[in-house]
Amino acid sequence: MPTFFITYPLTLQVLGALSVALIISLIATPPVKRFAHRIGAIDVPKDSRRVHKVPIPRLGGLAIFLGFVFSVLLFAEIDLALQGVLLGSVLIVSVGVVDDIVPLRAWQKFLAQIVAALIPVFHGVTIDLISNPNIFSEQYYLSLGYLAIPLTVIWIVGITNAVNLIDGLDGLAVGVSTISSLTMLVVALLITADTNVALVLAALAGACLGFMPYNLNPAKIFMGDTGALLLGFLLATMSIEGLFKFYAIISFAVPFMALALPILDTSFAILRRIARGQSPMAPDRGHFHHRLLDLGFSQKQAVFIIYLISGFLGMIAVIMTSSGQVRILFTAITFVTVAVTVLIAVHGSAFRPKQKNMSNTPQNTEEQDKIGDEHEPD
Repeated sequence: MPTFFITYPLTLQVLGALSVALIISLIATPPVKRFAHRIGAIDVPKDSRRVHKVPIPRLGGLAIFLGFVFSVLLFAEIDLALQGVLLGSVLIVSVGVVDDIVPLRAWQKFLAQIVAALIPVFHGVTIDLISNPNIFSEQYYLSLGYLAIPLTVIWIVGITNAVNLIDGLDGLAVGVSTISSLTMLVVALLITADTNVALVLAALAGACLGFMPYNLNPAKIFMGDTGALLLGFLLATMSIEGLFKFYAIISFAVPFMALALPILDTSFAILRRIARGQSPMAPDRGHFHHRLLDLGFSQKQAVFIIYLISGFLGMIAVIMTSSGQVRILFTAITFVTVAVTVLIAVHGSAFRPKQKNMSNTPQNTEEQDKIGDEHEPD
């Protein structure tokens, strides 16, 4: 049964970490935007896959990184595991910055992601136990042994690319990442005594919230690979520290629910391309957000729908880890959210999709399939 570790001092620390990261990210974004213009880190619409009509600066992930790191250094205890996470994030951000300025090949980014994943792994951030899928077995957990390292690397690299992949509409990836980090923050507060996990997740959520006003449609700046890779990497590593290590009974279910949307979208994209005889890295317009746009929803409507789905899945994750009054509360919140969503969908004219008009194109967007590396090789 989950134990409550929420105290008044911890609440103040969590709110402080979130607020500091939010403020720094919010303040840092305009200078980062100017810096992106100065060094030429601009996303220019040069092919049919980019539907924004004006050049948009990238590198917005630098503002998220600055807010996150400053808050973590200020509020969290830098233990061995967190050292590995921070060092790995520095490498991930460096690769993202280079790619946003001078496009890298897909294999180069993939190799860098593996190296970055190994850094926290060798600092103790590993998935050591998983729940036994055999319900008839008397053994509740399975020790991964030597498989711990490769499976952890696969998890980190997979989630890193999954978040990168959904970075296809203005505000989409940063919003989903905010919801995922808040979900894991609530779970961490409910079931663990490790304040570091809660503080790091609070800093991550705050950094995302600070960047969001500049990234919502119409976006003034894109987070680029700098931000998308960073968010995926941090969500992956903190899900290990905050979920796998402390809630092994349903060790796969909880982090999966918290990150379900990017995981499923990536999995379906890979399977879809293989079924068509294409490379898994080949870009296409078959992602969930593409389907919503094709149904006639605007960018804002499509993003709102995906936010609702992510929030719903996040509340399920919280329900799975809670009991008693907390479970009743979050179950009630979930049902109310579903009911309100259904009412809006049925009666809300603002939520109805527009009539499809192929001659019209959406506004500024990050409509790019990152896993396929939208940059053409030289």
